[in-house]
Amino acid sequence: MMHATHTPPEDWHENAYDLVRGIAAYSGSAVVEGIGRVIAQHRDADIANAFNYKQVGCKIWARDKLLESVGSTFGRIAVLGGWYGVLPAILFEDTRFTIRAIDSYDIDPAVEEVARTLNSAHGDRFRAITADMYALDYRTIGADLIVNTSCEHIADLKLWLELLPPGARVLLQSNDYFSEPTHVSCVASLEEFQTRAGLAKLDFAGALPMKKYNRFMLIGAV
Repeated sequence: MMHATHTPPEDWHENAYDLVRGIAAYSGSAVVEGIGRVIAQHRDADIANAFNYKQVGCKIWARDKLLESVGSTFGRIAVLGGWYGVLPAILFEDTRFTIRAIDSYDIDPAVEEVARTLNSAHGDRFRAITADMYALDYRTIGADLIVNTSCEHIADLKLWLELLPPGARVLLQSNDYFSEPTHVSCVASLEEFQTRAGLAKLDFAGALPMKKYNRFMLIGAV
């Protein structure tokens, strides 16, 4: 009987890099190619978590509903709490969209270079910026869409939304995953999320059932 050969843990990065390079060559995907660069250049990056099934599923949902409810053409998109820049990578690769530029903001300086590496194929169309979302001047950043898929981390959603100029277009996500300690502002239902946000215009409202929680999303304008 033949026995399977187990890969030593210390070889994980080398084998993952080789696998991802092969998939990138086969698929021609800039996203997969970017993952390979991150594995090679940022060994401590939690890229597997960033691209797990739940993370990617929520971002694909956001992408598709954005296209359906708002359209395909954007000048500049600002993604807050952008982490490794996964959503920009997914949006840039989708040929249905015409997007001039995407800025990914995150308060953690450790994620900036990882996000740039993941999205380096897009040159200066992508920027990763270390910044506190409460300290941004939203009237001058020039975004025609502001994305915040981490509203469960914002203590007072309405207070943050009041920083945005009237009429600003937004895509917001939250969830009912109350058991996660870092989720300081979960909502129990889509209706509660709508009430807390109090958007002046609502183009889409929906829920995406996950294994342990529900993800809620609103697309509209303040």
